[in-house]
Amino acid sequence: MTATSTVTESDLADRLRLAVTRLARRLRQQSGVGASPTQLSALATVERRGPIALGSLAEAERVKPPTMTAAVNRLVADGLLARHVDESDRRIVRVAITPTGRRLLARNRSRKTAELERRLRRLSAEDRRTLDRAVVVLDRLLEQEPGQ
Repeated sequence: MTATSTVTESDLADRLRLAVTRLARRLRQQSGVGASPTQLSALATVERRGPIALGSLAEAERVKPPTMTAAVNRLVADGLLARHVDESDRRIVRVAITPTGRRLLARNRSRKTAELERRLRRLSAEDRRTLDRAVVVLDRLLEQEPGQ
């Protein structure tokens, strides 16, 4: 498309969805850390939110509780998360990230960032500036509530 052509929201949405999906797939391929995307996402949420109950974690990740339980069981078995009984209500079990889990996330993020840096170096300075501006717009897009 040229700068003077009109882009409909539908066309832009289709192209943006495809580009973001392809980029996410490429970055997942760089992970190389031995955890599934569901497990990595859960681990990152626990890191961000602190100790969290499994039901709350499943809700945050928008997956069914049995799916989250399976992912957490694997993360606990791998030493990436630890279970802790809530002191105020012993019926509640929370999971917290371990130092090993933090290192795995850091290694995963580093690999993905390095892949993006490698790809960005191949772009022109103008294209990099355009992407820099696009990140601001994407952040603003993500801050919108659904339906706005």
